[in-house]
Amino acid sequence: MKEKVRLKYIDLYQSNPLMVRSPGRINLIGEHTDYNDGFVMPAAIDREMIFAMGRSKSTNEATLHSLKHDETITFDVTNPVKVENPLWANYMLGVVRGFIDRGHTVTGFHCVMDGDVPTGAGLSSSAALECGFAFSVNELFQLGVPRLEMVRMAQWSEHNYVGVLCGIMDQFASMMSESGKAFVLDCRSLSYEHFSLKLGEHTLVLCDTLVKHSLAGSEYNTRRSECEEGVRILHNHYPEVRSLRDVDIEMLNKHNGEFTGKILDRCRYVVEENLRVIEASKDLNAGDLEAFGQKMYLSHEGLSVLYEVSCDELDFLVGLAKKFDGVLGARMMGGGFGGCTINIVPKLSVDRFVNTLGVAYKARFNRRMDHYVVALSNGTSLIN
Repeated sequence: MKEKVRLKYIDLYQSNPLMVRSPGRINLIGEHTDYNDGFVMPAAIDREMIFAMGRSKSTNEATLHSLKHDETITFDVTNPVKVENPLWANYMLGVVRGFIDRGHTVTGFHCVMDGDVPTGAGLSSSAALECGFAFSVNELFQLGVPRLEMVRMAQWSEHNYVGVLCGIMDQFASMMSESGKAFVLDCRSLSYEHFSLKLGEHTLVLCDTLVKHSLAGSEYNTRRSECEEGVRILHNHYPEVRSLRDVDIEMLNKHNGEFTGKILDRCRYVVEENLRVIEASKDLNAGDLEAFGQKMYLSHEGLSVLYEVSCDELDFLVGLAKKFDGVLGARMMGGGFGGCTINIVPKLSVDRFVNTLGVAYKARFNRRMDHYVVALSNGTSLIN
C-alpha cells in the first residue's frame, strides 16, 4: 500500500514525496469516558493511513487525492472552507484551518492518501486521517508544531468541520502510541503512562459486524448532552463537579430522584467505567488477564444496558464470545451502534473462534462478519 500511494503521487505530480503513516487504534477499556474528562486505555494498531505529500508550484492552491474514493479536491490553503462534497476532505480542510489560525504559513502542496483502517468499524480511521495529515503538513513545511498541539488540531477539525463532538482519545492514540504498548490516558490532564501489553498465549481479535446503524452520529452527540445535563444537576449540589470525572456513585444515589429520563443511567455507566479503567490497569500490571477480561464483559454490559450504544449484532457477538472456551474478555468498542467487538482469544483458537462466530452471525443476521487480528504499533511517523 505504501508503494501504491508513492507511485500514484509520482504519476500525478512527477516528483518524489514525503511519506507518512498514521495508525488506527483500539481501546481496551474505557468507552465514552474521554469526553467526560475520564480515563481510557487505547493503543495504536498495525492498520494505518498512508500519505504522500510534496510542495506544489502554486502559492495558494493545494490538492488532496484519495485513492480509496478516486477523487481529487483543489482548495485555497489561505481559506480552507468546509465543503458539502466530498465529505472525506473536511477532515483535512479543518486541519489546514488549524495551522492557518495559529499563524503558520502553509503554501501550495499536493497530497495523495490511502489506507487499510476499515471505516465505520470503530478503529478511528478519521483520527488516523487527521493526525497523519497534520503530521505531514508539519513536516513538509517544517512548522515545529508539537505532537500534542496537532492532536488538539485534529480533534478541533472533527468537531468543527465534520460535526462529530469526539473526545480526544482517538487522535491522542493515533499520534502518541508506542509499539507493543497500550497506555492509560487521563483525558482531563492529558497525562498518560505507557505499559507493555503482555498477552502471553492470547491475542487481540476484532470481530467486525460490518454494520453502522444510522443512529451513530446523532446519538453520540445526544449522549454528550445527557452527560452534561447530569453534571449540571450535580453541580448545583457540589460546585466542584465540572464533569462526570468528579462524580462518584454516592452522589448519584443521593440525588437520583432529580434525574429525568435516562440521565441517571448515562451518568452511572460513565462513573462505573472510569473506576473499571483504573482497576483494569492494576490487573494488567499484575499480569491478571482473567480479571481484566471480566471487566471487559462488565464494560459491554454497561454500554448495552445503561448507556444504550450497543446493538443486536454487537450483543450477539459478545454473547457468543463469552461462551467460547478460553476467551478471557469481549466487548463492543468505539462509538457503538455497529463496528467491532474486541476479544482476548487464545492464539491456537483464533481460526476456530472467527469461524464459529462468523457462521452463527451469518445464520442470525444473514450478513457476513469480518475479523482482524491486530498487533500494537507506533503512533504517527515518517516512513523512511
